[in-house]
Amino acid sequence: MRRLGSVQRKMPCVFVTEVKEEPSSKREHQPFKVLATETLSHQALDADIYSAIPTEKVDGTCCYITTYKGQPYLWARLDRKPNKLAEKRFKNFLHSKQNSKEFFWNVEEDFKPVPECWIPAKETEQLNGNPMPDENGHIPGWVPVEKNNKQYCWHSSVVNYEFEVALVLKHHPDDPGLLEISAVPLSDLLEQTLELIGTNINGNPYGLGSKKHPLHLLIPHGAFQIRNLPTLKHSDLLSWFEGCREGKIEGIVWHCNDGCLIKVHRHHLGLCWPIPDTYMNSKPVIINMNLNKYDHVFDTKCLFSLFSKIDNQKFGRLKDIILDV
Repeated sequence: MRRLGSVQRKMPCVFVTEVKEEPSSKREHQPFKVLATETLSHQALDADIYSAIPTEKVDGTCCYITTYKGQPYLWARLDRKPNKLAEKRFKNFLHSKQNSKEFFWNVEEDFKPVPECWIPAKETEQLNGNPMPDENGHIPGWVPVEKNNKQYCWHSSVVNYEFEVALVLKHHPDDPGLLEISAVPLSDLLEQTLELIGTNINGNPYGLGSKKHPLHLLIPHGAFQIRNLPTLKHSDLLSWFEGCREGKIEGIVWHCNDGCLIKVHRHHLGLCWPIPDTYMNSKPVIINMNLNKYDHVFDTKCLFSLFSKIDNQKFGRLKDIILDV
């Protein structure tokens, strides 16, 4: 199986979208909705969407694994955003009637500072050696997750740099109907993007852990392929999301042969998210830590140690896992 694409920029919708002046169900205080029409977008057609691999869009926060300080590191998403003056100028441009001209950014002056270790996302456009903002006025990028950085403590909980491993959720290699939580070498995940999900991420749509015993996991992008997707018609996809067990997901990401990623979100089709019973929580999950091969002992309170206490145990669904210190 070919290696699927990584998420390095905002993904376009599979359909042409339109804006409706009614309150958004996705973003609080947003007075409009972005809905899909029945027309496939030119980006989807140009990327040969019909031969793409459809996968589950997972609801978390995007991460990236690449080298830092000479070893594989987990990086958190951090977009460089414009300062107040530049943002006001950009919004006025977007709402003006004469916005046929291109907006001019002064990258050195218009953007808020970022940490020195910040790097732009791979597919960011460059001009004179400077990364340029996307259509939303943001420059997508990444910062390394340091062990004791409180801002990224939930990111930090799923990696161990001493042993160079990450806590990963994916399908069991011998049973596609079974999920598996395992410690995966960071070197095996180099240059991949993943989704961090869990108790303190995005309102915890999958019901993982609790306030007392938080639980977080990494899911490689493209890990959950969709096997029986209907035709690429608005009405068929709507019926699939509403009526099929496999459709109880946040959305779909198509991985195209040219590396392009195309998406559709439930909200694009006027459907709600989060929902009570997700497809991810309909599958049993087994714990496969196998930490005996490491010479030293993990911190007793870290997630790796807590999972090792229930190694080889099988649970009816993800939300049934309780990690007691």
